[in-house]
Amino acid sequence: MQFSYLSAFGRSAVFAVTIAALVSCASVPTENAEAVLTRANLAMGGTALHSISFSGSGSGATFGQAHKPGMAWPTINYSGFSRIADYDNGALREDAARSRAEPSGGGAVPLMGMGEQRTIGLTRDGFAWNMAGPAPIPSASSLDGRVHDLWTTPHGVIKAALANKATLEMRSDAGRSMAAVSFTVPGHFSATALINPAGLVEQIESLQPNPVLGDTASVISFSDYRDFGGVKFPMHIRQSLGGFPVLDLNVDEVKPNVPASIEVPALVTAATERVTAEKAANGVWFMAGGSHNSVAIEMKDHMMLVESPLWDGRAEPLLAEVKKLGNGKPIRYVLNSHHHFDHSGGLRTAVADGITLVTSELALPYFERILANPNRIHPDAMQRSGKKAVISGVSGKRTFTDGERVVEVYYIEGSLHAQGFMMVYLPQEKILIEADAYTPGPPNAPAPAKPSEVVLNLVQNIERLNLQVERILPLHGRMVPASEMYTAAGRKS
Repeated sequence: MQFSYLSAFGRSAVFAVTIAALVSCASVPTENAEAVLTRANLAMGGTALHSISFSGSGSGATFGQAHKPGMAWPTINYSGFSRIADYDNGALREDAARSRAEPSGGGAVPLMGMGEQRTIGLTRDGFAWNMAGPAPIPSASSLDGRVHDLWTTPHGVIKAALANKATLEMRSDAGRSMAAVSFTVPGHFSATALINPAGLVEQIESLQPNPVLGDTASVISFSDYRDFGGVKFPMHIRQSLGGFPVLDLNVDEVKPNVPASIEVPALVTAATERVTAEKAANGVWFMAGGSHNSVAIEMKDHMMLVESPLWDGRAEPLLAEVKKLGNGKPIRYVLNSHHHFDHSGGLRTAVADGITLVTSELALPYFERILANPNRIHPDAMQRSGKKAVISGVSGKRTFTDGERVVEVYYIEGSLHAQGFMMVYLPQEKILIEADAYTPGPPNAPAPAKPSEVVLNLVQNIERLNLQVERILPLHGRMVPASEMYTAAGRKS
């Protein structure tokens, strides 16, 4: 991605402007946005700032992974957290070492007491990717969020506002006059930066697109600014996203103008979304090819799909492939295993296609509320279609049948992972479809030394319901015989 405003920084004359008599937000500003921003850029030492690195520790949250629909994101601890923002090249790298601070909720963070997870996320030139060891993993659905993170750093927001025709209003905050500078980075986010009389950015209010929530509010606050070779940077950063905290960082190191060396790997630029269909039984296909799987089920006069994950970029080719498998039969239902955002990110895509969503009764009011939100900043398929969500609930158990095939949907009760957690069982085929409760390891990998509580809970639910499971179609990983799940649980099938 090339940001047109980057070249403008070098052309802008740098001069100091004293804010004269900042008055209440009801008054006409005595300055324009460019003058306020230029002054702030000078006050914060941003005029010759090409990149910045900062690091620290604190707490955060796994966004979109709440244990119960509508509650706060699960809290995590950061033993280490760092970002490098390369303003000249529009690039960002984030490294984190994180562990759970509470037992329940989703995300890839190991369960309580099971250690840390280390993550690396990057963006540049319209691409987003993660690193798994030395291997780059494309993460296109992360792009908007990472562009937002880059240009909502304290200096990044000034540079982005200068390049994007910002407007100015005045606000009164606790008796102080604050300059509220608003702008939009087209297709990615809109923001208002609150700049105090000393020319320091104190807060950023923004909206960014999200595949589940639609337009999603963020508030970032900066405090305790200190000087680093003429560059001022806050030692405390707090952020909320979607109404709940996601970051509370105590900064302990700041390095201006460090080499970022962020280049887009060839594997990322060449990546395309791939959907594969592996026949699991007559009229049942395991839809894989990416990080998240789905299952297509053929009925007499329609198709059913278990899971529409991630975002439009995954869901659109997935829905197209399912229609091909059904030889023109419409997709009537999409069954959603649970409300976590990676597994529900393609539901808006399904709505655009006129498909009824099936979710738990517990999650139904939540989805009714959030799927009514617009997604105007980066319009998705649902926003473009103008269609409204049609949602149907499951209370404990629900059976779908066409007179021949039977599809049973059950709650996975008592799981640490989620409430309203559902699995799908095909009794004639003895197939179980589940997400996140059990993810198979590589072929012939040894069983874990200690079985996961989430896997043990799944086995308990299978036994509680007396399901005769012979194969597992997991929504992560490979299709496996049920014996592998029992081995992972320390049990014999």
